[in-house]
Amino acid sequence: MPIPPLAKAKALTAGPRIAVIGAGWSGLAAAVRAVQRGAQVTLIEMAPEPGGRARRVHTPVGALDNGQHILIGAYSATLGLMRGVGADPSALLLRRPLALVDPRGHGLALPPGAPVPAFLRAVLAANGWRLTHRLALLAAAGGWLLRGFHCAPGLTVAHLCARLPAPVRSTLIEPLCLAALNTPMAEASAKVFLRVLKDALFAGPGSADLLLPRVPLSALLPEPAWRWLAAAGASCISGRRVMTLAPLAGTTGWQVDGDNFDGVVLACSATEATRLTAQIAPSWAAGAAALRYEPIVTAYLADATLRLPQPMLALPAGPQAPAQFVFDLGALQADPAAHGRFAFVASGAAPWLGDGVQACGQAMLRQARQVFPAAFHGADGEVLLHVGAERRATFACVPGLQRPPMAIAPGLLAAGDYIAGPYPATLEGAVRSGLAAAQALPSPAR
Repeated sequence: MPIPPLAKAKALTAGPRIAVIGAGWSGLAAAVRAVQRGAQVTLIEMAPEPGGRARRVHTPVGALDNGQHILIGAYSATLGLMRGVGADPSALLLRRPLALVDPRGHGLALPPGAPVPAFLRAVLAANGWRLTHRLALLAAAGGWLLRGFHCAPGLTVAHLCARLPAPVRSTLIEPLCLAALNTPMAEASAKVFLRVLKDALFAGPGSADLLLPRVPLSALLPEPAWRWLAAAGASCISGRRVMTLAPLAGTTGWQVDGDNFDGVVLACSATEATRLTAQIAPSWAAGAAALRYEPIVTAYLADATLRLPQPMLALPAGPQAPAQFVFDLGALQADPAAHGRFAFVASGAAPWLGDGVQACGQAMLRQARQVFPAAFHGADGEVLLHVGAERRATFACVPGLQRPPMAIAPGLLAAGDYIAGPYPATLEGAVRSGLAAAQALPSPAR
């Protein structure tokens, strides 16, 4: 693939030297923005490929995404960054109105149009709920809207929605909460949940649209951004773990593995950032180390005869149902290898990992056979292609959580989806964090 043209970027030899440690989505965002501001950027990634937790991984059955990541129309920073590095969202993402419906067609499906009327029409037309259930949801949503989507900071989503009918909680609130916050609603922050609803459902036409990847995650942003940075003159290094970080005496500069820089962005995991800052900023490191995490498990199943009515479906909840969503990869991707493959995703999957990753995958296989009784009837080893677990997928988004701030020390900033901000651990949160960190770095001399 040819390298896309540079967009408003020029490598300035006189610009400040900036190190970005970590080439996940926040690190890529920071590196691109720093280059655009005229910095000389060195991007260092520990893994063999960029992308962090949202990239392809190599498995015995071929390259697969290490999880299913959904973007939405409100992800303005992510979509803007993709365009800036030559990755066309309209070609790489399938845009569809928000639909959280199960295989029977029960659930909420928003029509196109202005968000408030669309939400009203969707709730009134929702299948599987009584009229009293629909009116209760509209009354609750109306109350949230009137209060500006604000609530007491200590409130959980379960408390926020306690008066909603049980079918609405189980088929809409719980899966939506898990998809957005990856935290069960009994523990999840209502404040953050309402912020997500405000930006997704009521930010403007198309803000709630689902943007489903048509290509592997690495092709959405990591690979285009990596090529863009290399073409812009940045030094892009993969497969190297940064071992030492130390301040330069008498300056706000920093030394990274013996090399001097005017500024550093730690866009690595909280674990790596804690290791590198433990002696430099013990209080910041302690805050990063204190974060608790929630896992996500993805099971890839095969059935050449099955076709879903939509590329993504919600799955009925139940005590033997670990997965909340299923994706029809053959309907999304042009790659022939994706035909007949389905990704079942279990967010907040900690209770299912007690017996191990494969046991969780087997539970999802049993769930798939129950939900789709005509499918997945081959031998287990032929149907269950791969099970992947991201045990530290996101921080647990609980009420009152104190997330680490962006500023660590003069000239040393942190970026990532776990850094203090209004959003949960999402791609948009990661990208916004990276852009903000780069904006706060030393500017080139005028």
